[in-house]
Amino acid sequence: MKAILGFVTAAFLLTACNQYEKTPSGLAYKLQRSGEKEKLKHGDFVKLHVEYILKAKDSVLNSSFGKIPVYFQIDSTRLGKHNFTEMLLDLAVGDKMTFSMSIDSLVRFGQLQYNEYFKRNDIISGRMEVLAKFTNQDDVTADFNKEGEQQKAKEVKQLEEYAKKNKLTTVKDSSGMLICIENAGQEPKAVAGTEATVRYIGRLENGSMFDANMGPDAVRNDPFSFIVGSGSVIKGWDEGLKYFGKGGKGKLLIPAMMGYGPQGSPPIIPPFSNLVFDIQIEDVKLNPTPNPAPMMPGGQ
Repeated sequence: MKAILGFVTAAFLLTACNQYEKTPSGLAYKLQRSGEKEKLKHGDFVKLHVEYILKAKDSVLNSSFGKIPVYFQIDSTRLGKHNFTEMLLDLAVGDKMTFSMSIDSLVRFGQLQYNEYFKRNDIISGRMEVLAKFTNQDDVTADFNKEGEQQKAKEVKQLEEYAKKNKLTTVKDSSGMLICIENAGQEPKAVAGTEATVRYIGRLENGSMFDANMGPDAVRNDPFSFIVGSGSVIKGWDEGLKYFGKGGKGKLLIPAMMGYGPQGSPPIIPPFSNLVFDIQIEDVKLNPTPNPAPMMPGGQ
C-alpha cells in the first residue's frame, strides 16, 4: 500500500509540474523564465526563434531554429489570438515558451481553414525563444544582415559538399555561390547591363526538379530572357551568369540566401532551399531595349 501511495504521489507531482497554463483565447502554454526582469513592450523590435509542428503527422510546418531568427516590431494593439504573440508583453529576453494550438480554435479565430492537412480536433504544437530586443530599425537591419551572412556561410558549405559528392569542378564567386563551367561560351559575357537568353533546369539539392524550359521534362517552352543585374531575378542568377557568354553551358549552385531565402517560393520551393540550375546561354545582347520584368524561374 505504501508503494502504491508513493507512486500515486509521484505521478501527481509530475503531472502538476508539467501542467500548461492557458491564455484568454485558450492557448495552452508553459514558460521557462530567464530571470530577466524587463519585459517586452509596445514598439520594441523583437528577435526570436519559433517552431510549429503538426502533431497528427509529426510534421514540422516551419522552424527558424538553426536558421535565421524571426524579427518584427511589437504592436500591442494587434497581438494575435491563440498563438504565442498573445503572451509577448509578459515575456523578457531569454524566456522560452512551449505551446499548443487547437486547429478548431485557429479556424474559429479566422487564422486557418479546414483542409486535407488541417483537420478537426488536430493540434499544432510549438516552441519559441526570445533572443534579443532592439529599439530602432537600423539595429534590426544590422543584426539581420549579420545573421544572413552566417546562414549563407552554412549554405555555401552544404553546396561545397554537394559539389564534392557529385564530382563537380567549381569556381567560387566573391558572393559565395559556386559555378561549374562546362563551356564558358563566346564573348561578350552576360555581365550586368546585358540581356541574357537562357535555357535552364532548376532543381533542389535533393534532385527534385521545380522548373525547366529545356529537356524532356520541360514545363515551359520559350527561352528565358532578362536584363542581367536589373534585380528581376534572384541574386544567384545576376551574380552567376557573368561567367558565361553565348553558347555557354554549366551549373549554378546557389545558396538559399541568394535564392528565395527564408520565405522560399511556396508551394514548390521550401524555405531555406539551396538551388542547383543547369543552364545553357542561347544569346547575350549588349545595350538591350528595356522590357517588362519577366517571371523568375521557380517564382510564383
